[in-house]
Amino acid sequence: MKKVLVTGGAGFIGSNFICYMLNKYSDYRIINLDKLTYAGNLKNLQSVENNPRYTFVRGDIADRILVDNLVGQGINYIVNFAAESHVDRSIQDPSLFLCTNVLGTQVLLEAARKHKVEKYLQISTDEVYGSLDENDFFTEDTPLAPNSPYSASKAGADLLVRAYHKTYGLPVNITRCSNNYGPYQFPEKLIPLFITNALQDRELPLYGDGLNVRDWIHVYDHCRAVDLVLHRGKNGEIYNIGGNCQKTNLEITLTILSILKKPRSLIKYVPDRPGHDRRYAIDTRKIERELGWQPRYSFERGIRETVKWYLEYRDWWVRAKHRTAGGDESD
Repeated sequence: MKKVLVTGGAGFIGSNFICYMLNKYSDYRIINLDKLTYAGNLKNLQSVENNPRYTFVRGDIADRILVDNLVGQGINYIVNFAAESHVDRSIQDPSLFLCTNVLGTQVLLEAARKHKVEKYLQISTDEVYGSLDENDFFTEDTPLAPNSPYSASKAGADLLVRAYHKTYGLPVNITRCSNNYGPYQFPEKLIPLFITNALQDRELPLYGDGLNVRDWIHVYDHCRAVDLVLHRGKNGEIYNIGGNCQKTNLEITLTILSILKKPRSLIKYVPDRPGHDRRYAIDTRKIERELGWQPRYSFERGIRETVKWYLEYRDWWVRAKHRTAGGDESD
């Protein structure tokens, strides 16, 4: 039986990935290491919490002793989702992002090297590339140019992963994905924040002119891509993952209001945040060509299913919003 250490598995993407893997592979055991910060929620994993092939361990990826002990128990694969990921919070307190995203990654890499894991997979972000001009796309060869403490910390982690591959021969991959949406996303991010605020008839705080462009992908499509890279990705390679779905933040906002039949008067334009990247767009040709992956969810289907989920799971997001100050719109 293969053992997979998934870090940050109580978060949005990590929890969806754990459920995906347990449902797909009957011969895999998943160990979920999560610190359970404000964004981690074990209720995301209620459907698998009694599965004998699933184990939860509460802890910090920067805890060298804990990580070494876990990886030393015969871990085959490490998939590192664990990260502080909220851009606004990184502007307020960059130090926390460096500790988790950079130092924590190095702890995982060292344990992977020591115990000779078969694959270390770093889950990164398209934000490490910076901002794009109108007609450009991020490729795997685009130079790193992060513009926020969050994206800088993720870029630093990516460079460490690369260094461990080049220096020690550690089998690694890095994936850089565009903006995710779907069930169990903590309501500080744009889509769940605006859905839940609209359901409460609260203002939707939209940065600047609302015309910042992002590429959107459903979390289930992201999980499928990570699965493929884990098992078939060429060692040392980076794979961009995107939904081929560019939307302005204003378009997203108006779509949510339309689905919920809420008035546009709920939109409140707020001052733009420092270093706010204008546009992201992902070139996915490499993962399509080498691994045969393509997104299956159209945005129209995905956003309607996501709105429906937040309608049906009100208790989940009400409790989640109580754990934060409410936040502003974020990538």
